[in-house]
Amino acid sequence: MTLTERIKPLRLIAFDVDGVLTDGGLYLTDSGEEFKRFNTLDGHGLKMLKASGVELAIITGRTSRCVELRAKNLGITRLYQGVEDKLAAMQALFAELKLAPEAAAFMGDDVIDLPVMRRVGLALSVPGAPQVVRDHTHYIAQREAGYGAVREVCELIMAAQGTLQPQLAPYLK
Repeated sequence: MTLTERIKPLRLIAFDVDGVLTDGGLYLTDSGEEFKRFNTLDGHGLKMLKASGVELAIITGRTSRCVELRAKNLGITRLYQGVEDKLAAMQALFAELKLAPEAAAFMGDDVIDLPVMRRVGLALSVPGAPQVVRDHTHYIAQREAGYGAVREVCELIMAAQGTLQPQLAPYLK
């Protein structure tokens, strides 16, 4: 099956956070407060992808207030934090949205993401992922995590689904 054939039926994409939506670093202050660096290009790509009709979700093993704030800022209402079993969370999304696994994608970067990545129709990752993860990935972004990898994937999906140009049109007037 070609990459385009995997992308066309997509109606849902879920993302890990650390190492996908961020550069993977854990930034801690002396007082123990955690903060993360997000990329604005990724954010706008997510907004365009959502506007094109693809549902968005975040499934992450960690819990962080800044992830909650970022999801809210991006209009992502399906936020699952502190998840030990990401596949179970994804399967709950399949049921809620009445989707077959082939209509979903997941973007992850580590072995904890493999159960989900091996179940969905499109598994996505980043260049810095371990080899075992890259071996189970249908598409590895050229851009690094936290530096436009998510935007690249959003545009790839919209281009294959024929929605990229309509999403860009307001900016090209």
